[in-house]
Amino acid sequence: MFKKLKASLGIGATKVDTILENPELSQGDTLIGTVHIQGGDIEQQIDAIHLKLNTEVKVESDNGTSYQTLTLFHTQAVNPFVIQAGEKQEMPFTINLPDETPITALNVRNNHCDVWIETVLDIDFAIDPTDRDLLVVKPMPVATAIINQIEQAGFSMVKADVEKGYLNGGHFKSHSGGYQEIEFRSNGFINKKEIELSFILDGQVLHCLAEVDRSMGFNRGDQYVSFSLNTNASSADIHHAVQKILRV
Repeated sequence: MFKKLKASLGIGATKVDTILENPELSQGDTLIGTVHIQGGDIEQQIDAIHLKLNTEVKVESDNGTSYQTLTLFHTQAVNPFVIQAGEKQEMPFTINLPDETPITALNVRNNHCDVWIETVLDIDFAIDPTDRDLLVVKPMPVATAIINQIEQAGFSMVKADVEKGYLNGGHFKSHSGGYQEIEFRSNGFINKKEIELSFILDGQVLHCLAEVDRSMGFNRGDQYVSFSLNTNASSADIHHAVQKILRV
Protein backbone atom coordinates (compact mmCIF):
# COMPACT_ATOMS: atom_id res chain seq x y z
CA MET A 1 0.00 0.00 0.00
CA PHE A 2 2.84 2.40 0.84
CA LYS A 3 4.46 1.77 -2.55
CA LYS A 4 1.15 2.45 -4.30
CA LEU A 5 0.85 5.71 -2.39
CA LYS A 6 4.36 6.70 -3.45
CA ALA A 7 3.57 5.78 -7.07
CA SER A 8 0.45 7.96 -6.97
CA LEU A 9 2.75 10.84 -6.05
CA GLY A 10 5.08 10.02 -8.94
CA ILE A 11 7.69 8.40 -6.70
CA GLY A 12 8.78 4.98 -7.90
CA ALA A 13 6.15 4.89 -10.66
CA THR A 14 6.62 3.58 -14.19
CA LYS A 15 8.52 6.02 -16.44
CA VAL A 16 8.64 6.52 -20.18
CA ASP A 17 11.50 7.77 -22.34
CA THR A 18 11.28 8.05 -26.13
CA ILE A 19 14.55 7.87 -28.08
CA LEU A 20 14.47 9.19 -31.65
CA GLU A 21 16.89 7.85 -34.27
CA ASN A 22 16.43 10.82 -36.58
CA PRO A 23 15.20 13.89 -34.67
CA GLU A 24 16.47 16.00 -37.61
CA LEU A 25 14.55 15.22 -40.78
CA SER A 26 12.89 16.86 -43.77
CA GLN A 27 9.31 17.40 -44.86
CA GLY A 28 7.76 14.13 -45.94
CA ASP A 29 10.35 11.93 -44.16
CA THR A 30 9.67 9.04 -41.80
CA LEU A 31 10.41 9.45 -38.09
CA ILE A 32 11.97 6.40 -36.43
CA GLY A 33 12.12 5.90 -32.69
CA THR A 34 11.73 3.61 -29.71
CA VAL A 35 9.61 4.06 -26.59
CA HIS A 36 11.50 2.83 -23.51
CA ILE A 37 9.32 1.90 -20.54
CA GLN A 38 10.92 1.40 -17.12
CA GLY A 39 8.82 -0.32 -14.49
CA GLY A 40 8.74 1.31 -11.07
CA ASP A 41 8.55 -0.12 -7.57
CA ILE A 42 5.24 -1.89 -8.09
CA GLU A 43 3.42 -3.84 -10.79
CA GLN A 44 1.28 -1.48 -12.87
CA GLN A 45 -1.17 -1.84 -15.74
CA ILE A 46 -0.61 0.33 -18.79
CA ASP A 47 -3.89 0.78 -20.63
CA ALA A 48 -2.29 2.39 -23.68
CA ILE A 49 0.72 4.29 -25.00
CA HIS A 50 -0.20 7.39 -26.97
CA LEU A 51 2.15 8.96 -29.50
CA LYS A 52 1.28 12.47 -30.63
CA LEU A 53 2.99 14.71 -33.16
CA ASN A 54 2.26 18.27 -32.02
CA THR A 55 2.89 21.85 -32.99
CA GLU A 56 1.92 25.17 -31.43
CA VAL A 57 -0.51 27.51 -33.18
CA LYS A 58 -1.07 31.21 -32.62
CA VAL A 59 -4.63 32.26 -31.85
CA GLU A 60 -5.63 35.89 -32.23
CA SER A 61 -8.83 37.19 -30.65
CA ASP A 62 -10.29 40.35 -29.17
CA ASN A 63 -8.56 39.42 -25.92
CA GLY A 64 -5.11 39.35 -27.53
CA THR A 65 -2.80 36.62 -28.73
CA SER A 66 -2.53 33.16 -27.19
CA TYR A 67 -1.03 29.82 -28.18
CA GLN A 68 -2.57 26.35 -28.35
CA THR A 69 -1.21 22.88 -28.97
CA LEU A 70 -2.37 21.35 -32.25
CA THR A 71 -2.02 17.58 -32.71
CA LEU A 72 -1.09 16.74 -36.30
CA PHE A 73 -0.93 12.97 -35.76
CA HIS A 74 -2.06 10.65 -32.95
CA THR A 75 -1.87 6.90 -32.57
CA GLN A 76 -2.53 4.50 -29.72
CA ALA A 77 0.51 2.31 -29.89
CA VAL A 78 -0.29 -0.82 -27.85
CA ASN A 79 -3.05 -2.83 -26.21
CA PRO A 80 -3.29 -2.89 -22.39
CA PHE A 81 -0.51 -4.80 -20.62
CA VAL A 82 1.02 -5.17 -17.17
CA ILE A 83 4.61 -4.10 -16.50
CA GLN A 84 6.28 -5.70 -13.52
CA ALA A 85 8.30 -3.83 -10.92
CA GLY A 86 11.71 -3.00 -12.37
CA GLU A 87 10.85 -4.50 -15.77
CA LYS A 88 12.08 -2.85 -18.97
CA GLN A 89 10.19 -2.87 -22.25
CA GLU A 90 10.86 -1.29 -25.62
CA MET A 91 8.42 -0.40 -28.37
CA PRO A 92 9.86 0.63 -31.77
CA PHE A 93 7.74 2.85 -34.01
CA THR A 94 7.76 4.75 -37.29
CA ILE A 95 5.67 7.81 -38.15
CA ASN A 96 5.40 9.34 -41.60
CA LEU A 97 5.47 13.09 -41.06
CA PRO A 98 2.08 14.54 -42.00
CA ASP A 99 2.19 16.67 -45.13
CA GLU A 100 1.31 19.83 -43.19
CA THR A 101 4.05 19.49 -40.58
CA PRO A 102 5.62 22.97 -40.19
CA ILE A 103 9.25 23.63 -41.06
CA THR A 104 11.25 24.46 -37.93
CA ALA A 105 14.80 24.72 -39.32
CA LEU A 106 14.62 28.34 -40.45
CA ASN A 107 17.39 30.93 -40.29
CA VAL A 108 15.38 33.54 -38.40
CA ARG A 109 15.66 34.77 -34.81
CA ASN A 110 11.92 35.30 -34.37
CA ASN A 111 10.99 31.65 -34.96
CA HIS A 112 7.84 30.45 -33.16
CA CYS A 113 7.62 27.14 -35.02
CA ASP A 114 8.03 24.04 -32.84
CA VAL A 115 7.23 20.41 -33.59
CA TRP A 116 7.53 17.65 -31.02
CA ILE A 117 6.66 14.06 -30.24
CA GLU A 118 4.69 13.60 -27.04
CA THR A 119 4.59 10.13 -25.50
CA VAL A 120 1.90 9.55 -22.89
CA LEU A 121 1.34 6.46 -20.73
CA ASP A 122 -2.28 5.80 -19.83
CA ILE A 123 -1.59 4.34 -16.39
CA ASP A 124 -2.86 4.37 -12.83
CA PHE A 125 -0.73 5.65 -9.94
CA ALA A 126 1.46 8.01 -11.94
CA ILE A 127 1.70 11.78 -12.18
CA ASP A 128 2.21 13.05 -15.73
CA PRO A 129 3.91 9.94 -17.23
CA THR A 130 4.78 11.95 -20.33
CA ASP A 131 7.87 12.44 -22.48
CA ARG A 132 8.37 15.31 -24.96
CA ASP A 133 11.01 15.31 -27.72
CA LEU A 134 11.56 18.22 -30.09
CA LEU A 135 12.09 17.63 -33.80
CA VAL A 136 14.08 19.65 -36.30
CA VAL A 137 12.07 19.71 -39.53
CA LYS A 138 14.03 20.91 -42.54
CA PRO A 139 12.46 22.20 -45.76
CA MET A 140 12.58 19.89 -48.76
CA PRO A 141 14.85 21.06 -51.61
CA VAL A 142 12.10 22.74 -53.62
CA ALA A 143 11.00 24.79 -50.58
CA THR A 144 14.63 25.69 -49.84
CA ALA A 145 15.07 26.91 -53.42
CA ILE A 146 11.95 29.12 -53.18
CA ILE A 147 13.17 30.66 -49.92
CA ASN A 148 16.67 31.21 -51.30
CA GLN A 149 15.41 32.96 -54.42
CA ILE A 150 13.23 35.33 -52.39
CA GLU A 151 16.20 36.19 -50.16
CA GLN A 152 18.48 36.65 -53.17
CA ALA A 153 15.96 39.15 -54.52
CA GLY A 154 16.65 41.42 -51.54
CA PHE A 155 14.24 40.12 -48.90
CA SER A 156 15.18 39.09 -45.36
CA MET A 157 13.33 36.46 -43.35
CA VAL A 158 12.05 38.22 -40.22
CA LYS A 159 9.52 35.90 -38.57
CA ALA A 160 7.94 32.47 -38.72
CA ASP A 161 4.94 31.07 -36.85
CA VAL A 162 1.98 28.73 -37.20
CA GLU A 163 -1.46 30.32 -37.34
CA LYS A 164 -4.66 28.61 -36.22
CA GLY A 165 -7.09 28.19 -39.09
CA TYR A 166 -7.20 26.97 -42.67
CA LEU A 167 -5.37 28.15 -45.75
CA ASN A 168 -7.20 28.56 -49.07
CA GLY A 169 -5.00 28.91 -52.10
CA GLY A 170 -7.80 28.65 -54.64
CA HIS A 171 -6.85 25.31 -56.17
CA PHE A 172 -5.63 23.86 -52.86
CA LYS A 173 -6.59 24.01 -49.18
CA SER A 174 -5.04 23.04 -45.86
CA HIS A 175 -6.73 20.50 -43.60
CA SER A 176 -4.82 20.25 -40.32
CA GLY A 177 -6.28 23.32 -38.58
CA GLY A 178 -3.01 25.24 -38.59
CA TYR A 179 -0.81 26.73 -41.31
CA GLN A 180 2.71 28.10 -41.27
CA GLU A 181 3.58 31.65 -42.26
CA ILE A 182 7.16 32.64 -43.09
CA GLU A 183 7.51 36.40 -43.26
CA PHE A 184 10.03 38.28 -45.42
CA ARG A 185 10.68 41.99 -45.66
CA SER A 186 12.42 43.87 -48.46
CA ASN A 187 15.65 45.65 -47.62
CA GLY A 188 15.07 48.78 -49.72
CA PHE A 189 14.04 52.19 -48.39
CA ILE A 190 11.50 52.91 -51.10
CA ASN A 191 8.56 50.71 -52.08
CA LYS A 192 9.10 48.33 -49.19
CA LYS A 193 7.19 45.08 -49.37
CA GLU A 194 6.42 42.20 -47.05
CA ILE A 195 5.82 38.64 -48.18
CA GLU A 196 4.06 36.06 -46.02
CA LEU A 197 4.81 32.65 -47.48
CA SER A 198 2.95 29.42 -46.70
CA PHE A 199 3.69 25.92 -47.98
CA ILE A 200 1.22 23.02 -48.17
CA LEU A 201 2.78 19.69 -49.09
CA ASP A 202 0.43 17.28 -50.86
CA GLY A 203 2.26 14.07 -51.65
CA GLN A 204 4.62 14.84 -54.53
CA VAL A 205 3.33 18.40 -54.99
CA LEU A 206 4.27 21.48 -52.98
CA HIS A 207 1.61 24.19 -52.98
CA CYS A 208 2.61 27.74 -52.15
CA LEU A 209 0.52 30.76 -51.18
CA ALA A 210 2.16 34.17 -50.85
CA GLU A 211 0.51 37.28 -49.44
CA VAL A 212 2.35 40.36 -50.66
CA ASP A 213 1.83 43.44 -48.51
CA ARG A 214 2.63 46.67 -50.34
CA SER A 215 1.25 49.05 -47.69
CA MET A 216 4.69 50.52 -47.05
CA GLY A 217 5.28 51.51 -50.66
CA PHE A 218 3.71 53.70 -53.29
CA ASN A 219 1.56 50.88 -54.69
CA ARG A 220 -0.60 50.14 -51.68
CA GLY A 221 -2.67 47.03 -51.08
CA ASP A 222 -2.26 43.30 -50.56
CA GLN A 223 -2.21 40.73 -53.27
CA TYR A 224 -2.19 36.93 -53.17
CA VAL A 225 -0.13 34.70 -55.43
CA SER A 226 -0.42 30.92 -55.48
CA PHE A 227 1.29 28.20 -57.45
CA SER A 228 2.13 24.50 -57.24
CA LEU A 229 5.36 22.72 -58.06
CA ASN A 230 6.37 19.08 -58.20
CA THR A 231 8.78 18.20 -55.41
CA ASN A 232 11.40 17.47 -58.12
CA ALA A 233 10.75 20.72 -60.01
CA SER A 234 13.56 22.10 -62.14
CA SER A 235 15.42 25.29 -61.28
CA ALA A 236 13.75 27.00 -64.25
CA ASP A 237 10.27 26.06 -63.02
CA ILE A 238 11.06 27.30 -59.51
CA HIS A 239 12.48 30.57 -60.85
CA HIS A 240 9.39 31.14 -63.02
CA ALA A 241 7.07 30.53 -60.06
CA VAL A 242 8.95 32.81 -57.66
CA GLN A 243 8.94 35.61 -60.21
CA LYS A 244 5.15 35.68 -59.91
CA ILE A 245 5.63 36.74 -56.28
CA LEU A 246 8.41 39.21 -56.90
CA ARG A 247 6.62 40.99 -59.74
CA VAL A 248 3.71 42.02 -57.51
